[in-house]
Formats: sequence, structure tokens, C-alpha cells
Amino acid sequence: MPSSRQIGHGLAKVLGIKLDESESERVTRGESVFSTQTADSFVEEPPTVKEVLARIVPSRKGVLDYLLSLFPFLSWIGFYNVQWLIGDLVAGITIGAVVVPQGMSYAKLAELPVEFGLYTSFVGVIIYWFFATSKDITIGPVAVLSTVTGTVISNTLASHPEYEDAPWIISSALAVICGAIVLFIGLIRCAWIVELIPVVSLAAFMTGSAINIAAGQVPGLLGISGFSTRDATYLVIINTLKGLPRTNLNAAIGLTALFQLYLIRFACNWAAKKYPSRQKFFFFLNTLRSVFVILLYTLISWLVNMNHRSKPLFSILGTVPRGFTHAAVPKITTDIISSFASDIPATVIVLIIEHIAISKSFGRVNNYRINPSQEFVAIGVTNVLGPFLGGYPATGSFSRTAIKSKAGVRTPFAGVITGIIVLLAIYALTAVFYYIPNAGLSAVIIHAVGDLISSPNTVYSFWRVSPLEPIIFFIGVIVTIFTTIEIGIYTTISVSFAIFLVRNLKAKGAFLGRVQVHSVIGDHITGNDNQVAGEYGTFKPDPSSSALTRNVYLPIDHQDGSNPGVELANPYPGIFIYRFSELLNYPSASHTIEYLAEYILANTRPTVLNAYKRQGDRPWNDPGPRKSDEQRLNLPTLKAVILDFSSVNNIDVTSTQTLIDIRNQLDRYAAPDVVDWHIACINNRWTKRALVSAGFGYPTNGAHSRWKSIFSIAEIGGSESAAAVAEREANEKEIAVTQTRVEDTEAGLSETIKPSGSSSISAPDSLSKAKLPGSDSRPARRAVVHGVNRPLFHVDLTSALQSAIANVEARDELRRPSEGEDVGASSS
Repeated sequence: MPSSRQIGHGLAKVLGIKLDESESERVTRGESVFSTQTADSFVEEPPTVKEVLARIVPSRKGVLDYLLSLFPFLSWIGFYNVQWLIGDLVAGITIGAVVVPQGMSYAKLAELPVEFGLYTSFVGVIIYWFFATSKDITIGPVAVLSTVTGTVISNTLASHPEYEDAPWIISSALAVICGAIVLFIGLIRCAWIVELIPVVSLAAFMTGSAINIAAGQVPGLLGISGFSTRDATYLVIINTLKGLPRTNLNAAIGLTALFQLYLIRFACNWAAKKYPSRQKFFFFLNTLRSVFVILLYTLISWLVNMNHRSKPLFSILGTVPRGFTHAAVPKITTDIISSFASDIPATVIVLIIEHIAISKSFGRVNNYRINPSQEFVAIGVTNVLGPFLGGYPATGSFSRTAIKSKAGVRTPFAGVITGIIVLLAIYALTAVFYYIPNAGLSAVIIHAVGDLISSPNTVYSFWRVSPLEPIIFFIGVIVTIFTTIEIGIYTTISVSFAIFLVRNLKAKGAFLGRVQVHSVIGDHITGNDNQVAGEYGTFKPDPSSSALTRNVYLPIDHQDGSNPGVELANPYPGIFIYRFSELLNYPSASHTIEYLAEYILANTRPTVLNAYKRQGDRPWNDPGPRKSDEQRLNLPTLKAVILDFSSVNNIDVTSTQTLIDIRNQLDRYAAPDVVDWHIACINNRWTKRALVSAGFGYPTNGAHSRWKSIFSIAEIGGSESAAAVAEREANEKEIAVTQTRVEDTEAGLSETIKPSGSSSISAPDSLSKAKLPGSDSRPARRAVVHGVNRPLFHVDLTSALQSAIANVEARDELRRPSEGEDVGASSS
């Protein structure tokens, strides 16, 4: 039987293809085989298509792992305990109370009867927990997606008036089609496409949508009618101002309800700060403010309209059917699909953009990682099955997710508790819903979307990182206000991608010069070219040796084609050097940074080995050490990360935010120790500016605190956000330690140093005698390469490693007197 190689050569001969000579068969003069007499020789072979196929085709274990990954609940349900159940009960009941009024409000945005909001809420929470990789997310009706659905229904009814009496047929078909698309993307594990949507587009989308939704609800809040609230936002605002003389009693209900919502929120936040011991009580009181306001105005409405049921004095919901009266097989025809085909891309984008952003953000905050592809599966299944019970398109809700996180949810099973509460509302409370004022529901919507508007401080943070991105942000918001949400989404994504392409197409390299570089720690200069490197690459004088040595850094997997027989030493226990192989922009940031995190977590152990006294204290995704984890006890703790930016010229808001997120995650992992982030070979001043604005370039010092985000959904709400609450809870569990730092700078010999504004000092005699080629007779002077105000930016990897080791050893030196007091508690 001929081999594949023989078959290939025979086929090439028939087709007249001239094959290149194998590199291993070529006769060389030996210049590149230096070690033929002193070491084993090595001939590099070119990569083959067979290697690529071997990586793509899954193994039997890979197929099994894939099938198990479709049902993540199997990994934690066996460890479920009473303590988890208590946390899930509290969070589930809280969300159940919140989602009932919100769901009915959002159904009105979707141009559907209010009961469809309850159906969608029930299906979302009941199905999601089977497929969830996030414990915090709550799937159900949301303001933006409901608005998009309402727009689709309105446009479709214009061309198909036969569905005017049953608009849910359109919403059900839309949910099934979009859900099937998202489900397919998730099943083939291609959720990386969401990385094509940068953070600035998300911020513009949320801000523009919030303004659009709030403007559309003001007429209902004031009782103004006579024009379409589906027009462009600016037209709605103009028509609302024109209609102010037509306000009626609905305005009294709506404005006072909105005022009370903000009053309760302000009062509870103030009281929580005033009385920290009762913070939890005020949190739940604040969380249920929508329920209190709706119940209060429902009671007022009943007292006012109980004798005016046929002609109420202000607009009320009216009859809400009991049970799943609209449960049916969705009607999907080519006629219906063609009517909203142009809206499918925007609907799919809204389905995934908000959900993935929310789940990633809360995963970082609560120290767990989500699987975006699996979240696609969860969204897809929910939207495919939901319409059978009357659901319309649903995705993750920011407001309810934040409440759920702060309420202390322990596992995704809390969704089942929420589902039971919604089910009770569907069957037992429909009579009460009759008197709910529509103006009160408008107040709930306006209050809910108000937090989604990006603050001026957030936009300023965009400008500090990348001055072009605030322009993209304002373009997206303005386009949304003057056109539609869908066009706004397309605009920001297109402009962001255009800038990304221009930066890549117009990128230029840089010619390099030579300079002798020495590392300075304190007042001591270390490292000369004729010194032997120490055990971990640090330079230590050795008079007995005259060998020339220097450090080089190769990929540990030898994917650059270097000899796999060369054994690479670890830079230092707990210190990792990571070189970016491509640009660090929004399309690639998430993938490359996640690989960084995965490798570090796999090759280190937590500083605190057993921080949980009880099984129920453990996070839902951390059931505890297994027998297979015993070998991890020999792994080092994380001490420092060195990033090689030699391939990176520009970074944007998305990539900077990703670095902040991973820094926060690894800080929690290594707590109570600190993790220093050293960055070498930065080629661009704007890149330095972006990194400095995010907190890089300086040693970690003092007590642990969350690094401030540029834009994070979990941090919406400031000091009362889910991120702030999670940080306070985490800090209560950490050990307070005193940390010190050792600042260092790199110094280099320069041919000429201009005195104006330069940081230069006199060089020692041994250095001043050195002369560079082409220099004049004046003695060379010593000067820092990078600013002393940014001690963790380095000229090369060697100096970065020396600095990292010096900091680690300095901390160890200070900690040695207390060694043995708490084994495994910390290791720097």
C-alpha cells in the first residue's frame, strides 16, 4: 500500500507540479548547524496541512467533553447543599418580585399584551439554568430588545394587516428564527464573532437605546397621544413638547411614581451608608421599590376607578388573561419571515451583545468565567422553545442581573425559584393587574433605562485611552437619536471596524539603534555584557568566569520553529512572560487575554489554598479540591506577569478594559498577595497613555481594591453597583497584609543627552569611560530610558524580569520573620 507521501508525489508528477526539495535533504555548508560538533544538530521542518487537520479534528475525549459542555449544570448540581439553596431562595424570590412589573412593562414596548411579558419571563428563567455558565444572568424580556421587537411588529403590520389582531404571531416567528441562528452559532462554538463588537459600540448602543426608550415612554407618562412613539427619537421629543398642553390625570400618576422611584432609591442608598449594620435590609428595600410603587398606585387606581370600570379616569391595563392562554405551536411561513428578514441581523446582534457583555462583566466581578458559546446555546434554546408558551425574543437583563448578584445568588438554580414566583403571578394575580396604571408602568421603564446612559466620566475615560473612540460613541448616539436603534448599531460597528482596518493598513515599522542598557535597582547598577546570568536571569558578578551569556526568550511550545529539544527554563517561580503575537485590538483582545488567564491558572495555585470553612461557602463553580488536584500543591503562587508589547502598536478601549478585567481576576486569585504587571517594549506613546490611564505602569501597593474599569456593565451604579458590593464582600474575607514595593528604572548609555527636560545623572567612572561608535570625545552620561514615574514600563524583557524578581525577593525578605505562622496563606 503506497503511503500518502508517495501518492502525493505521483499525483504531482502527473499534473506537472515541480515539488520543492525537502529542507532536510539539502546539503548545507553548516553555518546554521553550529552545534554539529558541540551538541545535537537540528533541522527545522516546514509545517504541514496534516498538522493543521490533526488539531481541527476532535478526538473521542474531545467529543465527550463537547457533549458534557452543553449541560454545565452537571458539573455542580451534585454538590448542591442547603446553604446554596438558602442563597438561591432569597435571590430567586427577589427577582421574581422585580420581573413581574418589569415584564409587563416591557411587553408594552414590544407592542404586545402585558401577559406576554410574563410568559417570556417564565420561560427564560426556567430554561436557562440547564445551559447556564453564569449564576447571575436572568434571561427574560428587556427594554432594548422589546423595543426592537415592537419596531419589527409595527413594520410588519404595515404590510400584513391581517396579523393586527394577533401580533404575537410575528414576535413568535422572530424569536424562533433569531433563536435558531444564535443556537447554531453556539453549537459550532463560534461565539468569538461577538468580539467584532467593541466596548465603545456597546456603550453607544446602550446610551442611544436608553434615550430612545425613555423619550418614547414620556408621552405615556404624561397621557399625551396623537402621534407615533415609534418615530425617530428627535421627532418623538418634538411631538411630546408640542403635546404638553394635552396632558391629563395620567401625568399626575406617572410623574409622582417616577419621583417616588428615585426618592426611594436615594433614601435607601443614604440609609445604607448611614447604618452599615442594616445595609442588607436597605438593599432589599431598594430592590423592591418598583413593586412598592406599582402596588401603591394599583391601590390608588382601584379606589379611584372601582366605580368607573367601563370608563376609567386614567389609563389602566385592563383585563389580563389567567394562565398560558396563548400557548401554541409558532406559525412560521416564508411570508412572515420575508416581512422582517431585513431586521433579523439587528435583532440577533441585540440578542447577543447585551447578554454576553453582562455575563462576562459579572463573571469577572464574581470570580468565575463564562463560556460565550454555551451562553449562545442558552439564548438560542430559550428563544426557540419560548414561543411555544407565548414568549417573544428574550435575552439577559442588566438590571435584574445586578439585583440577583447583589442579593447573594449562589447557583443558576435560583432561576427555578423565580419561575415559580412568575407562575404564581400568571395564575393567581391577574385580577390585581387590571387596575395597574399604564403611566406607572411607563415610570418603571424610564427609571430602569436611566442607568444605561453612559456618564460624562465614562466618555472622558474613553478619550484618555483612545481619542478617536469618543467620536465613535457620539456618532452612534446621534445616529440612534435621529434614525433607529438598528442603524445606530450598524454605524458604530462599521466605523470601529473601518478605523481598525486603517490602523492595520497604514501601520509602519521602526528602525532600531543600539544602546548599552543596564538595570538599576535603587542606586545599584546590575548587569554588564560580560557578566554571567544568575539562576533566573539576573546578573551576578562571577570573577572566575569569562563566558559571554545573555538571555533570550522563546515560545514554550516552540511554535516559532525553534528546536523542540531545547529545554526552556521557567523565568522564575510564579512569574510569567507573555508575548502578544498579533495586534491587541478589540477583535482579538478577549481571545488572547483568556489564553493568558487559562495558562496562568493551570500552572499556579491560589495563594490561599483553603479559604472556605464550610462546603456551602464555596462558589458554585468551585466544588472544592479533588484527588487529581493534589499535584497542584507543588505549583507556585502567582507573583508577577510580564507582557511583551513588541508586536503591539495601538490599543483601544476594549483591549484596555480586557486587561483591567484580567488584572482584577488574577488579583483576587492571588490575594492576599499582590501581582505586579510589568510591560516591556512599548512602541507608542499613546499606548503608554492608555495603559497609564488604566492603572498600569505602577507597582501594586497597599490593600487590595478593584482596578477601576473604563466601561463595565457590572459597575453601572457606582458605589452601589454589583461590582462594588462584590468587592466589599471579598475584602471582608481577605487577610490584611502590609505590602511593599521596590521601584526600579532602566538606565542606558546615550550618545548625547540634551539637558533640557531630560532625566539624566552623572555616570560612574567605569561607565563614563565607555564610548559608542561615532560618538565624540565627551564622556557618556547615564539617563533613564523610561520615565521614573512609570517604573513598571521596561525597555526590554531582561530588565522587566530583573525588576519583577527584585520586587518578589524584596517582599519575601520582609516576610521571612513571620514565615511559618500561616502555611499556605500567602506567598509572594
